[in-house]
Amino acid sequence: MPIGFELVAKTEEYFDKKSKKMKRRSPTSKNEMARQMIAQAVRNGVIFSKDVICPIKSNRKAAVSLEDKQRGHWQTVSTLEIKADTVQEIYLEGVEFPLLLVKQVFKNEDGSDGVLYLISSNTTLDFDQITTIYQRRWISGSYHRSLKQNVSLEKSTTRTETTQTNHFFAALCGYIKLEMLKEENGTNHFALKTKLYVNALQTAYQTLREMNPVHLSA
Repeated sequence: MPIGFELVAKTEEYFDKKSKKMKRRSPTSKNEMARQMIAQAVRNGVIFSKDVICPIKSNRKAAVSLEDKQRGHWQTVSTLEIKADTVQEIYLEGVEFPLLLVKQVFKNEDGSDGVLYLISSNTTLDFDQITTIYQRRWISGSYHRSLKQNVSLEKSTTRTETTQTNHFFAALCGYIKLEMLKEENGTNHFALKTKLYVNALQTAYQTLREMNPVHLSA
C-alpha cells in the first residue's frame, strides 16, 4: 500500500550547455525527496526495513577490504573475481560502511549471457536471501502498472499543479480500493476492473430499456 507521495515540480529554470536551450528542473532531487519521505515515515511510526538491496552498474568502483579503501585502491565491480552463489563484502566508493555484493548470471531472451550485480546493506544475508528479496521488486512493478492501466493515472487532462496533484491523489485512492477488494475477493485488479465495467454497462443498458422499451426491443 502507498503511504506517501511527492510530485516533482520543475519550477527552476536553467541553461543546458549541451542542448544550448533553457530548461526546467526541480530544485529538489528525487534522492532528497526519497530521504524526506523516509524521514516522515519514521516520524509517523511506520515499521519497515531500513536496509537496501539494489542493482549497481558494473563500472562502479569498489574496494575489497577496508585497508584497500583507506589506501584508495579501487577497481570496477566488473573486474572483481566473485564466485557464483556467494557473497563478497566490499566498500563502494562514496559509501562509508561495508556492503555485500553478489553476482547473478542469467540467459537473455536472445541466448546471450547477462550479468546483474546486487548490493545489500544488510551484511548478515546470504546469496539466496539477497536474490529472493530482490525479486520482490516485481510487486512495485505491478503497483505502477495498475496505477497506469486500472485507475487512469496517465489519462489526466489537468494542467495546473493543484489539479494534477488532486488527480494523482485520486488515482492512489483508487489503487488502494482495488487492493482492498483484491484481498476480499481473491482476484486481481484487472479482473476487478473488467467486472466493474461489465456491471456498469449492464446497468446503463437496463436503464435505457426502461426509458425506451419499445425502441430497444425492436
